Amino acid sequence: MKLMIIESPGKKKKLEEILSKIRPGESWRIEASVGHVRDLPATGQGENDITSGVRADFMPTYELTERGSEVVAKLERAVSQASEVYLATDPDREGESISWHLKEALALKNPIRVAFNEISEGKVRDSLAAPGRIDMKMVGAQEARRVLDRLVGYMVSPELKRQTGERLSAGRVQSPAVYLVVKREREIQAFKVTAHFGARLIFAGAKMGETWEAEWMTAEGFVTDDSPYFMDKRYAELVAAVRGVVVSSCEETDQSRNPPAPFTTSTMQQAASNALKWNPDTAMKIAQQLYEQGHISYHRSDNPNVSEEAMPEIRAVAQSLGLEVVEKRRVFKAKDGAQEGHPGITPTHWEVEVAGETPEQRELYKLIRIRALASQLMPALFKVRTVYLQAAEPVEGKTVKFGAAGRTLVSPGWKALLANDATADDDEKEGEDDNPIPMLSPGSALSAVNGELLDKKTKAPKRYTEASLVKALEAEGVGRPATYAAILNNIINTRGYISVDKNRQLRPEPVGELVIQRLEGKFSFLDIGFTRDLEEDLDKIAAGQAQYKGVIQKLHSSLDAEIKSQVATVATFKKEVPVYPCPLCQKPLRRIANGANGPFWGCTAHPDCKGTAPDEKGVPGKPKEVKLSNYPCGKCGKPLVHKKKPGKDGYDFWGCSGFSATPACKASYPNLKGNKPDMTKGR
Repeated sequence: MKLMIIESPGKKKKLEEILSKIRPGESWRIEASVGHVRDLPATGQGENDITSGVRADFMPTYELTERGSEVVAKLERAVSQASEVYLATDPDREGESISWHLKEALALKNPIRVAFNEISEGKVRDSLAAPGRIDMKMVGAQEARRVLDRLVGYMVSPELKRQTGERLSAGRVQSPAVYLVVKREREIQAFKVTAHFGARLIFAGAKMGETWEAEWMTAEGFVTDDSPYFMDKRYAELVAAVRGVVVSSCEETDQSRNPPAPFTTSTMQQAASNALKWNPDTAMKIAQQLYEQGHISYHRSDNPNVSEEAMPEIRAVAQSLGLEVVEKRRVFKAKDGAQEGHPGITPTHWEVEVAGETPEQRELYKLIRIRALASQLMPALFKVRTVYLQAAEPVEGKTVKFGAAGRTLVSPGWKALLANDATADDDEKEGEDDNPIPMLSPGSALSAVNGELLDKKTKAPKRYTEASLVKALEAEGVGRPATYAAILNNIINTRGYISVDKNRQLRPEPVGELVIQRLEGKFSFLDIGFTRDLEEDLDKIAAGQAQYKGVIQKLHSSLDAEIKSQVATVATFKKEVPVYPCPLCQKPLRRIANGANGPFWGCTAHPDCKGTAPDEKGVPGKPKEVKLSNYPCGKCGKPLVHKKKPGKDGYDFWGCSGFSATPACKASYPNLKGNKPDMTKGR
C-alpha cells in the first residue's frame, strides 16, 4: 500500500478518483494532516530561551499541537503499513514546512515529495512521474517567518501591557496593517475642505438631442502649483456665461486597452470584496473549496499569468464564444518578489462554464474563469477625440481656454466578455463613451448652448475598505498575499483593533489607536520600510540568498534595544483603585464578596461604624431607603422601623433606626395586629 498525506481532507475524494484512473493497478491510501501538526509551544520559557519556543541561539523548538497529537497517532499506524509515503501538501512555503514537520514527527526516512498546482488528472500524473524531495530553503523561510512573528508578539506585547495595564497585542505584520488604517484616519480628521470653482460649457452634438461638454482649463494662467485652486466665484460665473468660442485644435487618436491579468491571491481577494462583497477570509475559504474540488488551480499564487499549455484550451473556448485570442500568449509583469513557480488562479477545465457545489462557489468560479479567459483576448480599441477651445472674447482682459476629451469604443475585444476590472474601486473605474465630441476644424467658431458654474470642494482621503487595504499591503510589501486574509481577520474580528462600518469602510477603534500610539516612533518593526525589508529577507532565505540566523538576529537586536529603552523611560502602569465613601461616616467602604446574601460593601471603620451599601456590578449602589415610623424607641427615642420578611425563615418585628449609629441601639418590639409595635414587651 502507498500512503499519500495531504493537508486538507477536502481533496481526498477527488484525489482518490484520480488515482484510481491513472494508477489502476496500485493500492493507495490518502490521509490528511489537517494543516500543521507541530508548532512553537504557546507557554513555557526555558532558562536558555529568548521567549517561548525560541532558544538563545535563535533556533525554534516544536511540540505537537493538541490536534496534531491525534493526527500523528493515526498517521503512524498508516505509515507502518505503507511501502512508500508521499507527502502531497500544498505547493508553497507553508506546504513545504508541513511536509518537513510530518517527516520529523513521523520519523520518515525517505518520504517522496509531490505537489499539485491543480487537482486534475494531468497535474497529478505529471507530479507522480517527477517526484522530488522537501525543499529545505523554503522550509527555512517559513520557519524564519514563524520565529519573527513569535519574537514580536511575545517580546513587545508584554511591554505594551506593562505600560498600559491592558492586554494589548503587537504583531510583526498586524501592527503595520493597523498603522495604515490609523494614519489614514488621522489624515481624514486633519483634512480641511477647500471650496473652489470652475466652469463648464455645453455644446450641441452631431446627433439630434446629443450634447458634449468642455471644461475651463484653470491651469492656463489662473492657478499655480503653489496655489492650485481657483477661489473667485464671481469670475468663474463670468466664464460660465461665455457662449462664443473658437476651436484651437481637434485631434483624433487610436487607443488600445489591454485586459486585466488573471487573478493572483491578492487581486482575487480585492475583486471578491468589490464584486461579491466578501471579506478576504471568505474569499480564501471558498477558493480553497474550489481548488479541493478540482475546479481551479492553486489559489495561493503571486503569478499573474496563464500557462503556455493552457492556450489551446483558451483558444477553443474563445472560438466557441465568437471571440478572438491574441496570437502570442499575453504575459503580465509580476510584482517585485513574486514567487512565480505556478500560474495565476485559473480554471482547470476551461470549457466548464459553471462549477462549484454552492452558489458562493459558483459565483467565485465565474469571476475567476471570465477574468482568466479575458486576459488572452484582443485589446479593446477606442477612438479618442481631444479638442481645445478659446473664448472668442477675453474675460475681463484675460484669455480663457477650455478642453474636452471623448472616447468611442470601436472594437470591444476583451470587453465583450468582461466589462470592468473588479479589483478597481468605483472611483478608479474609467468613464467611457460619455462625451461625444464631433470632429471640428481648427479656427472654426462654435456657440455654447449653455454654461454651468462648477462649485467644487476638495475631498479628504478615502477610508480603506478591506479590498483597498489588501491592495495597500501588497503595494507596500507588508506581509504576503497568502497571509492577508488572516491579517485582516485578526485585526478586525479577533483583536477588535479595526471595525468595518455600514459602508464597508475600515475605522480604527480606540484600542487600536492606543496600540499604535505606544508603538509609533519607538519600535522599528512598525515602520513600513523595515517590514518590507524583512519580507524581502524571507524571500532571500527561500531562494538560498540569505541565512536564517542573520535575519532573526537583525530583528531580535532591534527589539531588545527598543524594549530596554522603553523600560528605562516609560513608567509602569499603576491601576488607580477608586475610593467609595461610607454613607454614614465618609470613611472608605470595602467590598465583602461572601456576605450572607451575596456581595455587599461595608465600612472599613466597622465595628465602630455599621454603614453598608449594596453591590451593583462591582461598585457600591445606593443604600436601601429605610421607612421611618412615627413610633419612638422606648430606649433612645429614635424612630422605630417595621422589619418584615415572609416565609419559613421570616420575621416580623419593630427595630430601632439607631441600630447602625454610634453607640448602637439594639432595642426591638413585637408587632401587634394592625402593624404597630407592642411597646410593653421591648427587648
